[in-house]
Amino acid sequence: MMTLSSVWVFHGAGGRFASAVFASVDAAEAWVVQHGLTGILTEYLLDVAPYEWALEKGYFSPRDDSQKTPDFIQKFTSAHQRHLHFEDGVRQGGGV
Repeated sequence: MMTLSSVWVFHGAGGRFASAVFASVDAAEAWVVQHGLTGILTEYLLDVAPYEWALEKGYFSPRDDSQKTPDFIQKFTSAHQRHLHFEDGVRQGGGV
């Protein structure tokens, strides 16, 4: 049985919700390429929210109390998360 420590989530350009979730970056990229999609593929650790992960790793420190509110935390992502950008199914920039 495979144990996952992370998943890859695709958010299409202009979309409000994730379009798909994959166990591997290879499967995710193949799907994005197959459909010629534009958006961001981001790795999310399981059982650890990006907000707590970034705090723990020292990638983020709240500058004021507004950055400790539910509204801020529920929208939080970190540029330090592994991610790939795609335009029309073509990977942009560097690798994972």
